[in-house]
Amino acid sequence: MWGIIATWRMALEGVTEAATQLAAGSGASASIVDAVAAVEDFPYYKSVGYGGLPTENGEVELDAAFMDGDTLAFGAVGNLIDIANPVRVAQALSRQRYNSLLVGQGAREWALEQGFAEKTMLTDRAMQHYRKRCRETLDKGLSPYDGHDTVGIIGLDKQGSMSVATSTSGLFMKKRGRIGDSPIMGSGFYCDSETGAATATGVGEDLMKGCTSYEIVRRMAGGMTPQQAADSVVFELEDKLMSRFGRAGDLSVVCMNRKGEFGAATNIKTFSFVVATEKQPLTVFRAERRAEKTHYQPVDDEWMQAYAARIRAPIEE
Repeated sequence: MWGIIATWRMALEGVTEAATQLAAGSGASASIVDAVAAVEDFPYYKSVGYGGLPTENGEVELDAAFMDGDTLAFGAVGNLIDIANPVRVAQALSRQRYNSLLVGQGAREWALEQGFAEKTMLTDRAMQHYRKRCRETLDKGLSPYDGHDTVGIIGLDKQGSMSVATSTSGLFMKKRGRIGDSPIMGSGFYCDSETGAATATGVGEDLMKGCTSYEIVRRMAGGMTPQQAADSVVFELEDKLMSRFGRAGDLSVVCMNRKGEFGAATNIKTFSFVVATEKQPLTVFRAERRAEKTHYQPVDDEWMQAYAARIRAPIEE
C-alpha cells in the first residue's frame, strides 16, 4: 500500500510526480520533500517559497518542516531568508541529534555552511501583490493579515514508512520574526508510521492552540478513522476558540493513516486538497463544511481552468 495527500491545489504537480515515485517503490521521505520543493520553486504561488509574500518590512521569511514517521526525527526552520528550498534544509536538520529547529540568522548561517543555495526569494510579482494587498487592506483601515496557505504533504510508501513536510511564507504583512504553526511539531505537522500523519493550514496562532496535527494522529491511534479524527479535531477546536477566545480563524487539515486511508476537514468555504493512493486515483478535491462534517468532491475542468487563469493573471498596479 502507498499513498500521498497534500493541502491545496498548488501541490498537484509535485504530488503527481511523487505518486509515480511511490507507486514504483520509492521511499516516502524523498518523494514528499521533492513534491514540496516543486511548490517552493513555482513563482506563481504567493504563499510558499520563491515568490512568497513578504513581511511588513519587505523580506520573505520562510518556514518549513520535515518529520520521519519511523524514527520521529524532525527538522524545521523559521524566518529563513534567501535560501532556496527551505524544506530541504528542514530535512537535513532532521538528521541532527540536537539543534533540530533553527530560526532567523542562525538557520541561514547553518544552511549556507551545509552548502544550500543562496537565492533571492522576493520576486517582482510578489512585490506587485504586496502593493496591491496594501491598497486593499492597510490603505482602507482593514487588517492585512490574510493569505496563509501552507503546503503540507504526507507520504506513505510500500515499505510502510511515512513522512510529512510543510512549507510556507506565512501571514501576509506579518511582523518580522513571526512564526506560525507550520514549523512547530504537533501543531503544523505530526507523523508516526505506526499510526499515521496529519498536517494543517490556516491561521497558525489558532491551530497551535489545539496542537492540531498531534491530536488528529492521537485520535487515529485511538481507533478513529482519518475522517472522524480530522472533523472532530477541527470542529471541537473551533467551538472551543469561539467560546473561550471569542474568535476562530481558518482551520484546515489533511491526514492519512498507515493503511492509506485519508481524511480532510475545514471550517472555511473552500479548501482544496490533492490525494492519490493505491486505491484512489490522483484527484483534486474541493472541501467544504456542512454542519459538523466536511464534505468533498472532485473538482471539474472548469474549476481547474479558472484556478490556472487566476494564479497567472496580470496584477493591476
